[in-house]
Amino acid sequence: MGEIAERYRRHADAFERKVAAVQPDQWDNPSPCARWSAKDVVDHIIAMHGYMLPAGHSLSPAPDDPLSRFRSARADVEAVLGSELAHEESDTPAGRMTVADHIDQVVSDDMVLHGWDLARATGQDDTMDPVDVERLWAATSKIPPELMEKCRTPGAFGPGVEVYGPEVEVPGDASLQDRLLGLIGRDPA
Repeated sequence: MGEIAERYRRHADAFERKVAAVQPDQWDNPSPCARWSAKDVVDHIIAMHGYMLPAGHSLSPAPDDPLSRFRSARADVEAVLGSELAHEESDTPAGRMTVADHIDQVVSDDMVLHGWDLARATGQDDTMDPVDVERLWAATSKIPPELMEKCRTPGAFGPGVEVYGPEVEVPGDASLQDRLLGLIGRDPA
């Protein structure tokens, strides 16, 4: 659990810094995610935290500002990662796994990718940690074509759920970060 909790903490720290740096007049800025503003990106990450909690648990009430809501959702997930609940298994769209593994594979990684979206929407540094880029590239580039097609199909995992957009071609000499972004449907340019 230590590695998963540590990775989650690193990703949450980086995402929280980006949320804290958003200026009040930037929340409505468009993001690289089609139809989403900067605030929508943060709202998505907060909602995903709630989906990661074990059955019967929900996010704690929080003040209605993005930073406070993120910090509260983060505290809820960190509490789960530090408890026996992290070892419980449940069925997920990717198969049966522990709560900790589900957090690691979904919301923890989501904070890296959507951190880029938030940074782009608000003019912040959008450089991802190279260690995370390598790990995400290794996992994402190995997704079987039929599953990748499902990930690119809006609604395939539930109403309104769109995992990846259509692949964006990037130059052959593009950085690994840009290749990863293109693979998941983001235009790094």
